[in-house]
Amino acid sequence: MDVRKMISPKLTGLFLMLMLFVSVFQACKKSKSDIGAALSKETGNKVFKEITAETLGEKMKAAITARQQLFRNPGFMSSFYAQHDYEPVMVMKHLPDSGLKQAVAVFNKAPEHGLTPSVFKAEQLNKLLTKIYNKAEIKTVDDAYEALISLELTAATALSDYSNAMQFGLISPRRIYAQYYTATQRPDSISFRKPFETKNISAFLDSIQPKTENYKLLQTALRDRLTAPGLSAEETNRILLVNLERLRWKNLPTENKYVWVNIPDYQLQVVENGKPTLQMKVCVGEGRNNNQATSLTEYDENDLKKDRPFNRETPQLKSMIHSVQVNPVWNIPESIATNEITKYAAKDPYYLANNNIDVFYNGKKIEDPETIDFGASGTGKTYTFKQRPGEDNSLGKIKFLFNNQSSVYLHDTPAKAAFNQSVRAVSHGCVRVEKPLELAQALFGTGAKFEQIKKGMDSDDPKAEDIALPTKIPVYLSYFTCWKDSNSGGLKFVKDVYGLDAVLYTHLTRI
Repeated sequence: MDVRKMISPKLTGLFLMLMLFVSVFQACKKSKSDIGAALSKETGNKVFKEITAETLGEKMKAAITARQQLFRNPGFMSSFYAQHDYEPVMVMKHLPDSGLKQAVAVFNKAPEHGLTPSVFKAEQLNKLLTKIYNKAEIKTVDDAYEALISLELTAATALSDYSNAMQFGLISPRRIYAQYYTATQRPDSISFRKPFETKNISAFLDSIQPKTENYKLLQTALRDRLTAPGLSAEETNRILLVNLERLRWKNLPTENKYVWVNIPDYQLQVVENGKPTLQMKVCVGEGRNNNQATSLTEYDENDLKKDRPFNRETPQLKSMIHSVQVNPVWNIPESIATNEITKYAAKDPYYLANNNIDVFYNGKKIEDPETIDFGASGTGKTYTFKQRPGEDNSLGKIKFLFNNQSSVYLHDTPAKAAFNQSVRAVSHGCVRVEKPLELAQALFGTGAKFEQIKKGMDSDDPKAEDIALPTKIPVYLSYFTCWKDSNSGGLKFVKDVYGLDAVLYTHLTRI
């Protein structure tokens, strides 16, 4: 009698699944038991044969828990090794092919990126690689477990940290800058897995090297120990280090067309297909370092969390220019109303009228503002102030609007003389543009809307008018103090007007 004919199809399926599970489990157990044999063969040390899969797993799990604070991403490390039954993935994959030795060689070249090999545990990893082959140091099975686990976790941490540093930077700008609003990609689960999944460490490490023209030029200057005009060798070195880090951040433009403002350079460019098609001077917000002194003093934030910016500094951000307002109304911020407008009005009863400024209380216009005691405390908060369109409007004839939480925008200005200054950190935070009409044409192109803008700006009877861009255009307010000069082809250095180099350098040296 064929017993199989007496078993139902469902039971047959369950039986087959059970047998499959047993065979897979046995295969896994065999694979795990082979770890010791493989290491014994690789190192020539028979002690490794005494390793058991169960004990190794227990010790690996305990070591990962104990070293949580040493991992940049402890959650990923715990999850990854749990999914791989706490096997020494890096060692088993890359010890036999000298991949880990090749990694140490790459880490030792970290100074080419302005970084130190110790950040990536180069010396520690090299000592552990030497130890794993040293029979005199690994005499017992406990020695074998300790050496294997230390090598595995050090290699995993070093490769993960180096991968993240090259692709995303060591520092997250959002964590150190109080006024940083640029979308910046940071490491995620996919990027964290790549060093663990690679079959060829050398090829992987080569693939993640930053390769932009700007980056390579700064690397060359660092390698050649360039000293910038007017700066010491140490000052130049620090400027190169922080700007190399900025170039590793994943926040640079990828669009075919965008507006680029470099705050410390006081310049705006419209860039199309990688080339500037329009360039002009700008004025930016006043900074904490307006005297432009070059300082080697470390940033003094005790807890090193975020910097303390001067309240008029232009923020770093990325947004989309969506429209312009021709002959804009200036909604005067409360801080300016309190610190300036009310003080001027208290001294001069005709100040508001002469400057086309209206006063409002609870949204209602005050017809006779001379009845207000502007010398009284709190008037800047009690009342709101708006400047009507006109020749003297602080925003000039046009402002370029984009969403942001700092209420800044690009705009024209009646104060043209400021563009002749070498240090143009003079505004309350918004960016004044030298050639507003040319910027409008670069964004809108020629056609009916541009003609409407031009006509409005030339009008003798200015009225506020909003005009939407047919296609939104990205705008970047950025901060670089060293980069490739498109005119000379060499490096251009500018002063750290906001002291942001000092903030970044301090954080880099504390890692």
